[in-house]
Amino acid sequence: MIVTPANPDPAPGLEPPSGLLSNHPAGHAEGHGPHANHTLTGFIIFLCSESVIFLAFFTGYAVLKLSALDWLPPGVEGLEWRTPLAYTAVLVSSSGTIALAEWFLNRGSLWGFRAFWLLSMAMGSLFLYGQAIEWSGLSFGFTSGTFGGCFYLLTGFHGLHVATGVLLMGLMLIRSFLPGNYDGGEQGVVAASLFWHFVDVIWVLLFLLLYVWPA
Repeated sequence: MIVTPANPDPAPGLEPPSGLLSNHPAGHAEGHGPHANHTLTGFIIFLCSESVIFLAFFTGYAVLKLSALDWLPPGVEGLEWRTPLAYTAVLVSSSGTIALAEWFLNRGSLWGFRAFWLLSMAMGSLFLYGQAIEWSGLSFGFTSGTFGGCFYLLTGFHGLHVATGVLLMGLMLIRSFLPGNYDGGEQGVVAASLFWHFVDVIWVLLFLLLYVWPA
C-alpha cells in the first residue's frame, strides 16, 4: 500500500505567489487581518460613544430652548447664517476630498493621496478659521444667558473635534512618507477618515439646531 503525505509540500517553483489567495496585495494581507478588524471595530465603538455625548448635548439644547421664555440674549434677534453656511459647505465638501484621497491610496498613488488629504486638512482649517472669525464678531458671550452658554459649548466642543481631526490627518500625512508604512494596511487612514465623516455629520446637525431652527 502506498501512503501519501496528508499535506504534501508544493514542488519547488510551484508555490503560489504571496497574497494570490487573498483579496489584498501581499504587503497588505497582515493589515487587513483580524487585528486590523478589531482595531477598526474599537474605533467605531469610540465614535458611537462620541455620538451619545453629542446626542445628550442636542437633547439638552432642545429641552432648554423649548422651555425658555426668553431664549436669545437681550439685543440679539438671531444668528447670521449666510457666512456659517459657506463654511459649512467647505467642511461638508472635505468629506468628498478625503474620500478621493482614500481612492488614490487604494490604487497605489501616494501623491494623489497626499494632495487630496492635504486639501482636506486645509478645508478643515478654513472651517476653524471661519468659526474663530464668527466668535470674534458676536455680540454675546458664554455667560450671556442659556443660549450663549449652549452656543459656545456646542460649537466649541465640535471645533475641538475638527482640530483633532486635522491633527490626525496631519499625522497620517507625515506617516505616508515613511518607507513601507502601508505594508501592514491603511487602517490608520481609514480611522481618520471615519472620524472626519463623523465630524461633518455632527456639524450638519448642529447647523440645523443653531442656525435653521427659528428662535
